[in-house]
Amino acid sequence: MKLGIISFAHGHAYSYAKIIKKQKGLELAGIYDDDAARGLGAARHFKTTFYRHLPQLLQSTIDAVIVTSENAKHAEHVIAAARAKKSILCEKPIATTLKDAKEMIFCCEENNVSLKIAFPVRYNTPVKRARAIVKSGGLGRILAVKGTNRGTNPGGWFLKKELSGGGAAMDHTVHVVDLLRWFMGAEIKGVYAEIGNLLINEAIDDSGIVTMDFDNGAFATLDFSWSRNNNYPTWGDVTLEIIGTGGTLSVNAFDQKLELYSDTDGISWNFWGDDMNTAMLLDFTNAIKKGQKPAITGHDGLKALEAALCAYESAERGVPVTPRIFQIDWVK
Repeated sequence: MKLGIISFAHGHAYSYAKIIKKQKGLELAGIYDDDAARGLGAARHFKTTFYRHLPQLLQSTIDAVIVTSENAKHAEHVIAAARAKKSILCEKPIATTLKDAKEMIFCCEENNVSLKIAFPVRYNTPVKRARAIVKSGGLGRILAVKGTNRGTNPGGWFLKKELSGGGAAMDHTVHVVDLLRWFMGAEIKGVYAEIGNLLINEAIDDSGIVTMDFDNGAFATLDFSWSRNNNYPTWGDVTLEIIGTGGTLSVNAFDQKLELYSDTDGISWNFWGDDMNTAMLLDFTNAIKKGQKPAITGHDGLKALEAALCAYESAERGVPVTPRIFQIDWVK
């Protein structure tokens, strides 16, 4: 299968490219980037073709694309790929506005192409085991969840709202919202958030707590802050404390590690666990080969985005906000 990558703006593009180069049966057949110097550098590094214009890449013999451009450019790139009949793996968040996200989904449906959103934490072994316990009723009825997705400040275009759509709330809320919907099979009916700029000297949010009420009666809180400093052993975390009528369960997605205490290097973590990006990418390509629906759909991306946007609205207004996605007509 021949894959193309649209933009190396997002750091995950380099991870995906390395995975493709290592996998038998996958070929990184081309790269497009509106930053020619960045795209040329990536193409030379990964020994593939650089296309100066997106239509050139999309008119080539590639089967699918990975969109890793700035968040605000996802819609433009996904829609172009869909019209070219290419299957798509799109980096999260799906977009920065609900209008863009819906246009992306509709265009993919109209052109009968697969649209998968990159939520790799679904492919983590502790997370999958926890979901199986929840789905089997092992915890009884879920009452509450306390989650974290704390990370480091990514810098660059992530700090420019016109490109990122927002700071920490946009960057990290979507991952855990996706997990909560996937675990419980429930939808969010209310969002309350407090969001601030406490840690960095930039005009964008870096800290906050969001509380979400679900239509199954459960509620969840999430700390999505960029609160990990540069000396922390890893970039961040994803944790869940799940409370049910029949028990409680603690999940630490990135606790697959050894702790090393060194006289020269201090404390470091040596990760030995799941390669979530590889599992996600192979699931994407295997589904295409088999003609199957993607495991994580554009609709999943839309609902996660809506929660993040509701968090911003709630913080600005100081009141809980009700998601309104099903009250908005599909863009056609």
